[in-house]
Amino acid sequence: MASLNALIAVCLVYVFLLFCVAFLAERAGMKGRAGWLLRSPLVYTLSLSIYCTAWTFYGAVGYAARSGLEYVTIYLGPSLVIVGWWWILRRLVRIGRSHKVTSIADLISSRYGKSNALAIVVTVMAVIGVTPYIALQLQSVTSSLSIFAAAEQGGFNQGTEAASAALWIAIGLALFTVLFGTRNLNVNERHHGVVIAVAVEAVVKLIALLAVGVFVVWGIAGGVSETLARIDASALGTWQIDGSRWAGLTFVSAAAFLCLPRMFQVMVVENDDERHLQIASWAFPLYLMLMSLFVVPIAVIGLDLLPKGSNPDFFVLSLPLSQGREGLATLSFLGGFSSATSMVIVATLALSTMVSNHVVMPIFLYLRQGGATQSGDVRNVVLLSRRLSILGIIGLGYVYYQASGGSGALAAIGLISFAGVAQFLPAMLGGIFWRGATRIGALAGLGVGFALWVFTMLLPSFGPDVFLSAATFDNGLLGVGWLRPQALFGIPGMDPTIHAIFWSLLLNAVSFALVSLMTFPHPLERLQGAQFVNVFEHSAQTRGWQASVAESEDLMIMAQRILGASEAQRLFQAEAAGQGRRGYLPEPTPDFLQRLERELAGSVGAATAHAMIGQIVGGSSVSVQDLLAVADESAQMLEYSSQLEVKSRELSQTAAQLRNANAKLTQLSHQKDAFLSQISHELRTPMTSIRAFSEILRDTDGLGAIEKAKYANIIHVEAIRLTRLLDDLLDLSVLENGQVTLNMQTGSLVDLLDRAIATAQASEARNIRIDRRRLEETVELHTDLDRLGQVFINLITNAQKYCGADDPVLKIAVSRQGEAVVVDFMDNGPGIPRASRDVMFEKFSRIGAEDSNGAGLGLAICREIMTRLGGDVTYLDGTGGTAFRVVLPQAQALAAQ
Repeated sequence: MASLNALIAVCLVYVFLLFCVAFLAERAGMKGRAGWLLRSPLVYTLSLSIYCTAWTFYGAVGYAARSGLEYVTIYLGPSLVIVGWWWILRRLVRIGRSHKVTSIADLISSRYGKSNALAIVVTVMAVIGVTPYIALQLQSVTSSLSIFAAAEQGGFNQGTEAASAALWIAIGLALFTVLFGTRNLNVNERHHGVVIAVAVEAVVKLIALLAVGVFVVWGIAGGVSETLARIDASALGTWQIDGSRWAGLTFVSAAAFLCLPRMFQVMVVENDDERHLQIASWAFPLYLMLMSLFVVPIAVIGLDLLPKGSNPDFFVLSLPLSQGREGLATLSFLGGFSSATSMVIVATLALSTMVSNHVVMPIFLYLRQGGATQSGDVRNVVLLSRRLSILGIIGLGYVYYQASGGSGALAAIGLISFAGVAQFLPAMLGGIFWRGATRIGALAGLGVGFALWVFTMLLPSFGPDVFLSAATFDNGLLGVGWLRPQALFGIPGMDPTIHAIFWSLLLNAVSFALVSLMTFPHPLERLQGAQFVNVFEHSAQTRGWQASVAESEDLMIMAQRILGASEAQRLFQAEAAGQGRRGYLPEPTPDFLQRLERELAGSVGAATAHAMIGQIVGGSSVSVQDLLAVADESAQMLEYSSQLEVKSRELSQTAAQLRNANAKLTQLSHQKDAFLSQISHELRTPMTSIRAFSEILRDTDGLGAIEKAKYANIIHVEAIRLTRLLDDLLDLSVLENGQVTLNMQTGSLVDLLDRAIATAQASEARNIRIDRRRLEETVELHTDLDRLGQVFINLITNAQKYCGADDPVLKIAVSRQGEAVVVDFMDNGPGIPRASRDVMFEKFSRIGAEDSNGAGLGLAICREIMTRLGGDVTYLDGTGGTAFRVVLPQAQALAAQ
């Protein structure tokens, strides 16, 4: 007999191999080398086998031993759904891809106006419904370990050793899920490591179950004919069908296949190509058929050979052990272990995404009163919340397992969980097929259905006097006879399971439909409804966001918090380039805002992403034309409404441009008045000093040499100041009138920058540290070096004056763009106020009001010089400080060798 330690060693080796497979797949996916295997319909089909948990692997035999062929309903429901994939599954996958859906809670909340309250309700229901199912998996693994160790000193001590084994299994599953389920923030990037591990486990559990079946039929029973004879002679050979139970269980298993968070994760979120559904429509039913092929023979032979009272749920493991086939028993254990672990991994991954996106993040944003624009890395908060959610959910499963003590309540938890998650079905199907469905209707249906499921199925499963008293079972809640948990509305005689499924789903659907008919959806609900129902005609997101250019930086900051700095800057810069704008900040058009919302939705969910953008841009703007376009079923009205929407948007944009132009003219007028006042002051001050001290020298006798030198020096300094001001005015006038004569020379850019830096630092008392890469500056230029040097000196001097950092740094970066030479001057100061950026290059503008020595002509002169040189000087947005870019597109430059 193989020892328990040997079995544990085999499990550790198996888990290590899974880690290796998952790591290699994850690494290949992150490097963009996810080849045909990772993105193949075969892997997708095998990932759907997550439906076959330990309850299916072990429990199907026990189900057959107790209820005959009724176990077939658990396989029949999913088979019917996926065979008819064209009707529902294809629509779900298309919606998931086009709307960046991350979970079933995200799907439902997105459909009903991106309501986070609805997402929270779905999340709580899912956690309550699935957590006991996780406990069932822990129970199955520990029970199988106990059976395997039965020949070894009596097996496990159920009070201590089993609990310890369950704890270590839970810890291992949590670590595996954290490592390979939360490496990427964006859920839509696909969890290649998890998916490929699930596919491998699907193969292992299928091979294990088939191997046990082949051994039972040919190794124990003696062949097919002998096996069939035994089946005919047993009670299982009697063909008895309870029509209501078969119909009810088939329906609830089909509903669970659609609504289980783990199934939605692999079927919709992890789908790479909806064409994979076409292969899965026949391959997955084939897989289920193979999984169920030997269920009845194993049940019949187990009832014949094993001692009376043996647990039929574990005949798959007990039969090989009873015949001394330790190797086959080990393989069988690995099959059950794979069934349990794959379910726990994917279920906790899906639930953690829902908890993080729809519970943790909204609370975080509420507590951070500044919302998405507050400092701090939201990306780290999301990742941490998902990892803690995984640990918490598996921890809840372990606590439930401990609290139940492995009681009989766990035996029926599979169907209980199926019925619990099936409560999502009316809101889901109504949302994707009925445009009139409303958020209030969905909340009403979910609330009624969930309450009835808890009252009629979940609480009664623990038996009398645990959560419900025996009097409640007999006389009804509060003594009201028609509120008996298993005879609701005074209708006795129904099977308890079918009774709970029938009433909870019926009243769920009725409440959903009636409340939806009595309430009118908000405009965003109508817009989302049109997008979901007509997903094959309209794959784009709904429009409606309106924002101003002033909010682009706030959007950039928020995107960096969630997507990471590099990814956000790449997204914004690509959009800016597409709009023909320089720098990192694009114009926040409705199309771009919807694209940004979709990107953020992949990381934090659609509802949270919608709320975060709404905090910045002030909410969505849905016009009357938008509402008519959604409400009117007529194609003619839709077209007319769309045209009105376009005209309205154009008028809004024109009005915004006129307001900006008017504001700019007003600001220029103020700047001109300030300039005239300043220039009169700048001229009068040195002239007054020159006149005063020259009169002293002329009229005062007896002045000593020291006094004469002092007064003469003052006159000299003020004359230089006056000359400099007049030179600037004259220089600007000459440049503007086109009277300048360029002195074209050939010289080195690095030498020109050296002279400019030396001149600027000599003229300013406050120095700034210069960060350069001289090797990149070894470029030969053919231009007016004196004029270009004047531009460089002005920009370096401005950085010295206005960089307010404690340790001021100016970075000078030289690059090539085609034949152009590009020189960027970027400091680490506070930057130029947004209100000053539109007029900073005007001749009446000054960058800093605190500067009492400048006339505000420097940047205007720089612009005029660069225009005459055939180049340009611009301000760069989004760099964090003040940054200017000097471009010489017509320079004949050759890099030094």
